[in-house]
Amino acid sequence: MGLQQQVMDQMKVAMKAKDTVALESLRAIKSALLLAQTEGGAGGELSEEAEIKLVQKLVKQRRDSAAIYKEQGREDLAAPELAQVAVIEQFLPEQLTTEEIEKVVIQTIDAVGASGMKDMGKVMGIVSKELAGQADGKTISSLVRAKLA
Repeated sequence: MGLQQQVMDQMKVAMKAKDTVALESLRAIKSALLLAQTEGGAGGELSEEAEIKLVQKLVKQRRDSAAIYKEQGREDLAAPELAQVAVIEQFLPEQLTTEEIEKVVIQTIDAVGASGMKDMGKVMGIVSKELAGQADGKTISSLVRAKLA
């Protein structure tokens, strides 16, 4: 079952349950999917990888917004953003732990023969592609940086 169908099914459930937070989150996913499908060159269908990137982007936007709201002391605005993150994350693959990510980073560094910070881009590219959807880019970046430093 594709992501769009999953979202539609969840929307029906949220409507019946009158869950406004879930409904708003699901509508955001549906909107982003439709927008991506109608963009030039998309051809109407998105790959699973593109769908995952899209959902990750939505999660990141909401986390960033919540962080800004918290910095400004607006917990009343941050809470709904974090609630939406919880709903949207259901559509992402299971996230890896820091230890699991670290293992992949170390294996990649050994395989590439990276010796310093000059190889960070090469390592980041490989690890990011391998862990697409399963790990946050910031986490990967900080682990690669720590291992290469």
